[in-house]
Amino acid sequence: MHISRYKSQNNEIYMVGTENSFEISHILIQWYQIHKRELPWRNTTDPYKIWISEIILQQTRVAQGMDYYLRFMERFPDVLSLAQATEDEVLKYWQGLGYYSRARNLHAAAKSIVADYDGVFPTTHSEVLSLKGIGEYTAAAIVSFSGNQPYPVVDGNVFRVLSRLFALDTPVDTGKGKKEFTELAGLVMDPAEAATHNQAIMEFGALQCVPQNPDCPSCPLQEKCLAYATGTVTNYPVKQNKTKTRNRYFHYFHITHKGTTWLNRRSGKDIWTGLYEFPLIETEYPVDFPELEQTPLFQELFKDLGELNISLELKGVKHVLSHQILYTNFYRIEIGQAGKSLEAYLQIKSEDLPKYAVSKLTDIYIEKGTLPLFK
Repeated sequence: MHISRYKSQNNEIYMVGTENSFEISHILIQWYQIHKRELPWRNTTDPYKIWISEIILQQTRVAQGMDYYLRFMERFPDVLSLAQATEDEVLKYWQGLGYYSRARNLHAAAKSIVADYDGVFPTTHSEVLSLKGIGEYTAAAIVSFSGNQPYPVVDGNVFRVLSRLFALDTPVDTGKGKKEFTELAGLVMDPAEAATHNQAIMEFGALQCVPQNPDCPSCPLQEKCLAYATGTVTNYPVKQNKTKTRNRYFHYFHITHKGTTWLNRRSGKDIWTGLYEFPLIETEYPVDFPELEQTPLFQELFKDLGELNISLELKGVKHVLSHQILYTNFYRIEIGQAGKSLEAYLQIKSEDLPKYAVSKLTDIYIEKGTLPLFK
């Protein structure tokens, strides 16, 4: 097996079995032309449509994101329609996708495009990169897919393919690692076919060089893969930091009175900023209702609401987020009167509840809770 060496700024990078630095790119493109999935955002060079698809797919599988993309594009077919919408509506269309800062950033960036570029999506890498919510990966994807500009994309799939191919053990979750992998991604990319190459290497990681049990015997890059040659495929990519997961304990109160209910809109830097939810008490550990009833927060919330008719609608719902696990109870409480303690909340007609953007967790209650919910 012939090995050629290329020197990066910080590390030696080994290129396997090739004198042509673009041979890997051409193999990937050939594989892609045969195996690629037909996806709607691949049949366009419109940077707006590419942008929407890339933001949706940042933390979302293609199978789940497809329907969201189609609905989103139907309602917001261009920058202007997105910019003119309310944040509440944008979040409602995003409901269920999670990582809601993505939707808020989309909305803010659309407004910036209208204000700064007369509603025309910018085309240069630096301009695209300046938009809110767009980082190096997304900017590279947009300008390469829409204009074939030679900027390499580096996402989780690309990290995996390159780290295995070159047995590169620099941790991908470090600044040094991101820099080295971006440099390497640029080295293997044929700049004349940047758009197709970037699509190909990401698709290769998604379908062929998968995280678990990759089909190495059928891999067209098998003879060039150092990890395969050394039997270390499962060792890559290397990660340095493991984010700790913490448990949280939520207690939601679906308070109703004469066809009305109350909501809170989340703010601050916690999860689900901008989404609506029922009045919430969070505890540091699991508590049953008699314990919950004795807390100062509960007593303050229900102190002037009259007689309470309480039912536990859903108990111990486990909801897993990226770095948190939520354990949640939903209580349905019919109150005797609407007191001052509810003035801090938004009072709505119960029948209008489905109009508000809520988290997936609250949507689980709306879908599965004891009916009727809206009386």
